[in-house]
Amino acid sequence: MLEFVLLLLLAVINVAIFRRLALPAILAYLFTGLLIGPSGLSFFADFHGMDLIAELGIAFLMFSLGLEFSLPKLITMRGLVFGLGGAQVFLSSILFFIVALLAGTSWQQGVVIAGALSMSSTAIIIKQLVEQQKIHTRRGQLAVSVLLFQDLAVMPLLIVVPILAVPVMSSGDIALSLIIAMAKGLVAVLSILAIGKWCLPRLFQEIASDQSDELFVLMTLLVALLAGGLTHMLGLSMALGAFLAGMMLSESHYKHQLEADIRPFRDVLMGLFFVTIGMLIDLAVLAEFWLELIGIVAVLMLTKMLIVALLAKLLQQRNTDAIAAGMMLCQVGEFGFVLVALANKYELLSATQSSIIVAVGVISMALTPPLVKYSHKLSVDLLHSSEALLKKRKPLPGEFTDHVIICGYGRVGQTIARFLKTENISYVALDRDPMRIKESVSGGESVAFGDACRREILLMLGVCKAKLVIITFHNHKKTLSMLNTISLLNPDAKVLVRTKDDKDIVELKANGAAEVVPEVLEGSLMLVSHVLLMSGVPISKIIKKMQQERENQYQHLHSFFHGETSENKAEHQSERLHAVEMLAGSLAIGRALVQFELANVVIMEWRRDGKNILDTADPFELIEQGDILLLSGESKDIEIAENHLLYGR
Repeated sequence: MLEFVLLLLLAVINVAIFRRLALPAILAYLFTGLLIGPSGLSFFADFHGMDLIAELGIAFLMFSLGLEFSLPKLITMRGLVFGLGGAQVFLSSILFFIVALLAGTSWQQGVVIAGALSMSSTAIIIKQLVEQQKIHTRRGQLAVSVLLFQDLAVMPLLIVVPILAVPVMSSGDIALSLIIAMAKGLVAVLSILAIGKWCLPRLFQEIASDQSDELFVLMTLLVALLAGGLTHMLGLSMALGAFLAGMMLSESHYKHQLEADIRPFRDVLMGLFFVTIGMLIDLAVLAEFWLELIGIVAVLMLTKMLIVALLAKLLQQRNTDAIAAGMMLCQVGEFGFVLVALANKYELLSATQSSIIVAVGVISMALTPPLVKYSHKLSVDLLHSSEALLKKRKPLPGEFTDHVIICGYGRVGQTIARFLKTENISYVALDRDPMRIKESVSGGESVAFGDACRREILLMLGVCKAKLVIITFHNHKKTLSMLNTISLLNPDAKVLVRTKDDKDIVELKANGAAEVVPEVLEGSLMLVSHVLLMSGVPISKIIKKMQQERENQYQHLHSFFHGETSENKAEHQSERLHAVEMLAGSLAIGRALVQFELANVVIMEWRRDGKNILDTADPFELIEQGDILLLSGESKDIEIAENHLLYGR
């Protein structure tokens, strides 16, 4: 237990340091593993529980990847995925396999090394592209296409590695084992696809109907682990089953919520997985081969960049996009580490080979964020392109930019969406009612299931590039939380909040709301505008009056006279109007109004002989018998003020 606490402590410190240095958290976990591994402090030299935790982390990573991997998306991008992506994996694997054989490895080891080095980092590249809103640019699409095929290529490699680890097998035995493994994989695929197609959407609809966050999270974890357990029972990897389960749910409207729920578990367990990878690094080996290591990294990254760039150019892509995509994909990815870990588990790679591959991956991944960020600029500079190429491209269809986010897709949210659609204003909506989501999606609406209060989901909906966020549901605490989150993610975004009444307007605006629309008061204003219009008042004057009322925060609508039927209504409990008549014997008669301290009560009118003298009366005007004071405030405060004026108590 003490060792595990120390691991977490070192991980937290290292992640914080690496983030300050603008380096990926993956590198911090790898460095932590190096510190506590056999080459470092040796705290976990005999800690076998880490293997299970690491395997769970891989399963959750593959489940999340499956959520991003949809069959329609694959079909739409099939030319780039199977053309560019397939060619990249094939050529890179053949080239690295030949180099590995020339370096003296066995052909089995060569297959693992070639497969590991051919992979690129899905996690880092996608994260950087999403943060920069470049995922839908042409160079982003090229990179994503290659990554999609690499993700597909991981599956057969995960099946092949255990077979290659068997000490003595003839070519016929290997072929038979591959056929059996593929058959098992086919059974797993068909089973999970069938369950995912017919059972999971209905099951998640029932779970979502209960509006229980805990139940939804537990169900998400259970689905990922059950799918992984099924493939594990068939002698395949857990990662394969988790990937298939995620892929089956990728087209459901629960996708964003599923990803947000699985992310904390995935990130923590994946962090521990990378810690175990860091333990594989042997400092003695690195010290011995440091010069060769630098050369391998340089040659590897340059080779992968040239392969991608040349293939993209053959597919008639622009020079700048081809080179930029090559720069993005030139590193070793996390799935390379997965293959190394699996090969190390089956003793297929030596400690020296594992250390070198992991070190190459760590160095190349450390260089990836700036390469992704500046890939386009660097490609333009390399080609000496004109300044026009440096201008911002027009966003492609579907890219989240300058859009409207509607949080809550009830009657109000749907009405807003209809008007936005007629004006060709792009929007995306979010709701937590599974039946409403199902009906809306069937009707072709752009709406997804998810909790709008979650930071991760707001990021998925592109809040960083949104021009307007509309909060239509009534939950004051959640609204305040959303306002704080949005202000941190996108201070320039305007937030429109719908409330029942005006009691929280000041607080909501203080927390970042650009406009607050109290529906009860707005309904009253709308009715008033119709009355005035039908009474012959010019429309320009009506609009001016309505605007003044809003600017004055509905001052004339705050309070009203209560009756027997309104006292019990919750929305009528805040403020009321009450007339107090100065009858004979009232304490206030003959005294000035300034002599009375009426806490939390506002005097709206001071009527004498049917006229309001409040604005014209002298400050020391004496109250006379028959005067009427119109008080505004909460019921308890008005009662205290009335007793004070009439009876002095």
